[in-house]
Amino acid sequence: MRVTVVTTWFPTSLAPSSGSFVVRDARAMASLGNDVEVVHLVPAHQDDGTRHVYHEGLKVLRLPMTPSRPDQIAAVAAALPQILAGSDIVHTTAISSLLPFVVARPKAPWVHTEHYSGLTSPENLPFATRAVLPMVRRLLQRPDVVTAVCEFLATPIRAVRGEKETVIVPCIVPPLHPPVPRPAAATDIRLVSVGGLVERKDPLIAVDTVAELVRRGQGATLTLVGDGPLKEQIEARAEGAGVADRVILTGTLGREGVLDALADADLFFGPTRGDNFFVSCAEAIVAGRPVVVGSTGGQGEYVDPAVGALVDTQDAGAYADAVVDVHARTAALSAQDIADTIGDAFSVPTVAAGYAEAHALALQARGVER
Repeated sequence: MRVTVVTTWFPTSLAPSSGSFVVRDARAMASLGNDVEVVHLVPAHQDDGTRHVYHEGLKVLRLPMTPSRPDQIAAVAAALPQILAGSDIVHTTAISSLLPFVVARPKAPWVHTEHYSGLTSPENLPFATRAVLPMVRRLLQRPDVVTAVCEFLATPIRAVRGEKETVIVPCIVPPLHPPVPRPAAATDIRLVSVGGLVERKDPLIAVDTVAELVRRGQGATLTLVGDGPLKEQIEARAEGAGVADRVILTGTLGREGVLDALADADLFFGPTRGDNFFVSCAEAIVAGRPVVVGSTGGQGEYVDPAVGALVDTQDAGAYADAVVDVHARTAALSAQDIADTIGDAFSVPTVAAGYAEAHALALQARGVER
């Protein structure tokens, strides 16, 4: 089949990590023998000027579209019917990609994949975004089938879509063969966190947790992998708490750098205020690390209590309790023991099969036989 992916999230030379999950999903669809092309609705701040490119074997057409520009949305809406002609499936991803389809649905069966954390944790959104969320949410009524990465996200989507098909297709987190061996025991508990230094990820409570552990006489270090607007506040908080030498900020790292950081860690620590799938948490488990994470999100659907803990309050004392507990009770587990709790549940073949099912449901909804 010819599958055309329409997305506002995709890498460019100005934003090489943007939409990496879309690349993985599109390649998974292609792995089943589909002819997959990508239409990237590229916002101005990520637009590197290219229009026709190949990215990891995928043919990509870029159309300028900043979601706050009605004129650009209208221009894309006018261009898409010709671009999508001949598609067997139109597969949009990310809620902003729905904007050009407000007036007219694609002629082909239509699947949409959603990841937006604002649907599940609107309290973390700016006020202006919360004000328009009900209108934006209604766009999810239009596709034939919507896929969500977890039940946590599917619940508010089903509330909008009613009986229209909403199915679960998880994020791709390929198993490692073998997982990363756990480091030798040390006096300090070595924590690692991977993600943006933003309020929703709450890296400041992570620093407070290190300070609380040290106050209790338990040595601990924290490596924060990522970047973001809270960097200076994190440094100031660590300095003020007397743990500046125990908090390491690496900036953004590639896959190998993240694996190196996990290799040096005893435990993954993600005190998030709200995630949907929480990819870096799943990646840590697949790599063979126990986890302590915030409870708001879809991570509760795959974190086995034997290898992790979910904390339901943003409190340094509660997180410190969980860190000490999980560290102690997983000490005898191997990296393979931990990784086996997920296995191949998020592998490329598993996700590809999920999208194949979603595409089949969309064809059925339009009365198209294959």
